[in-house]
Amino acid sequence: MANKIKKRAVSRPSLTNSKPVKGSILNVLAHFHKVRVKLEEIQREYQNLMAIRNEYLALLNHIQIPKQEVKVEKNGQEFVVKVRCNKGGDELVSIVEAFEQLGLNVVQARVCCNNFFAMEAIVVDQDQQTTDIKDITQAVLKAIEKRGGERMLVT
Repeated sequence: MANKIKKRAVSRPSLTNSKPVKGSILNVLAHFHKVRVKLEEIQREYQNLMAIRNEYLALLNHIQIPKQEVKVEKNGQEFVVKVRCNKGGDELVSIVEAFEQLGLNVVQARVCCNNFFAMEAIVVDQDQQTTDIKDITQAVLKAIEKRGGERMLVT
């Protein structure tokens, strides 16, 4: 039993076998200094990245993204009308009313209004009048202006 205790005592470092206290404090201080220098380096890098991020966001704010877009194409007797607005709202009702005033029937339509309003519709002139692409575009633009009054892009 005494041998086991002696072996355990020998295997564990004792306070007398440790380095001098003065040397340990110097090692700890050197380690803290290295950590502090590394932390300052990381802080400088973080500040540089934040400055780049802020410049990037400022540039994005200056880019003018069209708020609304209306595109009308003629495909035989049908017109394909594509509308996109960055802000959703009640544009659908106004646009369908504009089609009705022009004498257009909506044959097919797809509408999305989750984060923005988008519509693609196929319309046909019910009276076989000579409806022009510009007339349809202007009617849709007026319908959207009536609701939102935002700046539009016509293509």
